[in-house]
Amino acid sequence: MLTPLFRFGLRAGLPFAVTLSAATWFLSDPKNQAAIQATVAEARAAIEERPEFMVNLMAIDGGDGDLDAAIRQALPLDFPVSSFDLDPNAMRARILEMPPIKEASVRIRPGGVLQVDITPRVPVAIWRTAEGLSLIDDTGAKVGLIDRRGLRPDLPVIAGEGAPAHVGEALALMEAGAPLGTRLRGLVRLGDRRWDVVLDRNQRILLPASRAVRALERALALDAVDEILARDVARVDLRLSDRPTVRMNASATEEWWRIRQMNSKQ
Repeated sequence: MLTPLFRFGLRAGLPFAVTLSAATWFLSDPKNQAAIQATVAEARAAIEERPEFMVNLMAIDGGDGDLDAAIRQALPLDFPVSSFDLDPNAMRARILEMPPIKEASVRIRPGGVLQVDITPRVPVAIWRTAEGLSLIDDTGAKVGLIDRRGLRPDLPVIAGEGAPAHVGEALALMEAGAPLGTRLRGLVRLGDRRWDVVLDRNQRILLPASRAVRALERALALDAVDEILARDVARVDLRLSDRPTVRMNASATEEWWRIRQMNSKQ
């Protein structure tokens, strides 16, 4: 009994074992567990609901009235709310799921303000599909829907499979085709490979898969010299750079054949 190990066991080991056993017995009772949980919850609530930890309003910067209303609907918060009950990262992720939002940040400002800063997507073109008209930004992401083309006459119209993925090239083509003025109706992506420039009077300029802008500039140069687009032309085919071709429309083709037959009879 005089050995150091035995004396250490009496001084420390035995009290620890007794205390552990008593605590285990006490915590094994469901009533005691519920009482402890209630005490902890009350203490936590007393801290979390202090005025300095309460958020009283939401401020949104960077959007317009409709976008602000959509964000408030996506984040239905009942103010005042404790800052401990808010998850800024989760709220930011929910905001970024909204098509019109390009970037967002969410933070709690001093004074109990939930600050939301957003960068909205800016539409640069209208994408026409069988389902309707969609606004897209410079990355090809959808911004929203519109009922009719006349609501955004300032934006060019593109169509076809894969068109949004090449919106940058489409904008370059629209810029190059600016001399066409109001005759330029839009662009159509064919086979996700190349573009057709759609004009009024059912005319089209068929562009190659590569160097499309240069090909369009060449077509405009030809038109400036020979006014080919002012004639009864249905298609100007530039898919083969070394052999551009022109296809006349049906009425012009019939007239050409009629004149040829008359000349052959003379």
